[in-house]
Amino acid sequence: MSSEPCRNPLESADDRIIAGRAADGDTAAFAALVRRYTPLMRAYTRRILPGSADVDDVVQDAFITAWDQLPKLDDPGRVKSWLVRITSRKAIDRIRSTRPHSDLSETELPAPDQMAPPRRAEARAGIAALSDAINRLPDAQRECWVLRELGDYSYEEIAQELDLPVSTVRGLLARARKDIIVRMEQWR
Repeated sequence: MSSEPCRNPLESADDRIIAGRAADGDTAAFAALVRRYTPLMRAYTRRILPGSADVDDVVQDAFITAWDQLPKLDDPGRVKSWLVRITSRKAIDRIRSTRPHSDLSETELPAPDQMAPPRRAEARAGIAALSDAINRLPDAQRECWVLRELGDYSYEEIAQELDLPVSTVRGLLARARKDIIVRMEQWR
């Protein structure tokens, strides 16, 4: 008889094997995952919740979720990153649950000022200035700009529509945008 203690073969097994067995309901394999990744998950949680006494609770909640969700894990070899994502979500949930909440129904909000006459006049003037800037563009630039910005055409679709090379469309759009930016400078 050997004097060495008998090592559990799961402790040295690959993540894919352990996670696969745990997904099949093997509690010993899941326990091996818990032993393997608890230090990492605790350290990660401490980064998100510095100085918090909730670290162990977050890690425990993460493992409970992992046990329930393990059969749905697509790639058992990626169990480490999957556990860290669960831990991250649990820690963020803990932060959210401890934040003070305001009752928005009792908060009086000011009326939106975009309806005020000076804001309306300013918006109309800005639209008129943009319209003027677009109208002053050379025809080819204006056509490209309108198709791209208002029609949501791709560069390739514009090229096809106007029977131009894509490189020409890109150049026309670049010049149109630059010209519009210069003309609209006072509205920034």
